[in-house]
Amino acid sequence: MNLLAVLIALVITVLLVLGTRESATVNAVLVAIKLVALGAFIWLALPVMNKANFQPFAPLGTGGIIGAAASIFFAYVGFDAVSTAAEETRDPQRNLPIGLIGSLAVCTVIYLLVAAGAIGSYGAQPLFAATGQNLEAGSMALQARCSHLAVQPLVCSKEALAHVLRSIHHPFVGNLLGLAAGIALPTVILMMIYGQTRIFFVMSRDGLLPDILSKVHPRFHTPHVVTWITGIAVAFAAAFLPVGQLADISNAGTLFAFGAVSLAVMVLRRTRPGRRRPFRAPAVYLFGTLSIIGCIVLFAFLPWQAKLLFPIWSAAGLVFYYAYGYRHSHVGKGVTEVPELAEDAPPGLISE
Repeated sequence: MNLLAVLIALVITVLLVLGTRESATVNAVLVAIKLVALGAFIWLALPVMNKANFQPFAPLGTGGIIGAAASIFFAYVGFDAVSTAAEETRDPQRNLPIGLIGSLAVCTVIYLLVAAGAIGSYGAQPLFAATGQNLEAGSMALQARCSHLAVQPLVCSKEALAHVLRSIHHPFVGNLLGLAAGIALPTVILMMIYGQTRIFFVMSRDGLLPDILSKVHPRFHTPHVVTWITGIAVAFAAAFLPVGQLADISNAGTLFAFGAVSLAVMVLRRTRPGRRRPFRAPAVYLFGTLSIIGCIVLFAFLPWQAKLLFPIWSAAGLVFYYAYGYRHSHVGKGVTEVPELAEDAPPGLISE
């Protein structure tokens, strides 16, 4: 049982119940710590890069590159979570696109610089079994192989960036970076729980989920019921399930959701051309088509376990939808439209 993960998830849940502004303040501090740590790593690692460490550049070929992209796709859920804060954002039509595109650009540059620093200064080639087969990250076979090596490759390290700094003669900064990572990583959990609770909230408000999930706390003005349910579920999963497999399962659902949204936007442009659209989406048919193709390709390169569990998990969701959501949906019954403006939000959420 991963007790530390449980405690972190529960503390973040309490923060989200107390209020969005309080959570945002804590998140801003932790993000600042994370950026300082990554900046220090880039500053120290880039000057000592060795081009020989980049050879071979793609040891697992195109399949390895696409497979890695599929495995880390869960990172994009963080960008998607920004859109769930539309009701609680001042001037969302202006600020949300800036936040989404700006954060995506900044994070991409940071990802590239950190990867270049790690590979160039230390090397990050894959580790193969005696039979020549690539060893899966986090597997028992990889751990056994690492235990027999005198010089530990980067893939064997449980704190990769700190390990790199120690190897290039910056042990003190490496230790500080490891500490900063432990402190700042909860920002990811905070944003993910926050985004998921807001999705459940609006689904409940539309009748797709029980009404109690859209209940707002009379004092803190936050959807406390759904926040507690989500936080406890996250704590349970973090306690007992392997992180790598959870990420791949999450990737399968996320890729499907991104593809479904891209398709839905294009369909609505045809079926409901006069619908009010607060956010602009230029060249929607081009980018929507590319998005769907990209999601399908990445899904195909996910591990077979994730692809096997995805239809099972989706079937469970469909059963719940037709057993409850389909019959209770406000839009389906023609009772009301889905609220799309901040004025329509329950009291309290607007002020946050």
